[in-house]
Amino acid sequence: MQLAALYPVNVSVAPARRVPQLFAGLWLYGASMAMQIRSGLGLDPWDVLHEGLTKRTGLSFGLITAIVGVLVLLCWIPLRQRPGVGTVSNVVVIGVSVDVTLWLLPAPEDLVLRAVLLVLGIVLNGLAAAVYIGSRLGPGPRDGLTTGFCARTGISLRLVRTVVELTVLASGWLLGGTVGVGTILYAVGIGPLIQFFLPHVTWSEPKPCPQPAS
Repeated sequence: MQLAALYPVNVSVAPARRVPQLFAGLWLYGASMAMQIRSGLGLDPWDVLHEGLTKRTGLSFGLITAIVGVLVLLCWIPLRQRPGVGTVSNVVVIGVSVDVTLWLLPAPEDLVLRAVLLVLGIVLNGLAAAVYIGSRLGPGPRDGLTTGFCARTGISLRLVRTVVELTVLASGWLLGGTVGVGTILYAVGIGPLIQFFLPHVTWSEPKPCPQPAS
């Protein structure tokens, strides 16, 4: 899929189709985060940071996720990035969803069940990310930070993303966040998963009907 097919489109275009898709994707994303947390086998870099901050502050995981999202959004200002509906919704909906799912979902003790929960959580995370990205209502705070920095500096996306993820991961680990096999599986699997699901869930602008020959 070409990147041009993922550029944000104004919310006034096909809102009945795209807004529910956005919120469904964000809610499932938060639920998938909770599944990975309950597995206890390792988190993605940003969630390692969120968990570390949760342990240090005593605040809920969802609230920490939202606070970090707001702080990252402030970093958009010097980059002259403009948040969209999806950006703001990302901060609020994911934070609520992860807390609700953590409240509903018990942590299994059996290692096999924990491994299954981890794998399902990563797959669901890939699907959820594709669903909310595919609504084309604006990137999340963390993705926008990366793309905005690349746009302003000309540095490659791969390099910026790698530096950001490693910095976040190291900071989270030092704060006590969980790094494990799930961290590696997420790093290896999330890109291909999103790439697989995106073509099936991305909203596309209707093509104009061909005009009859006169």
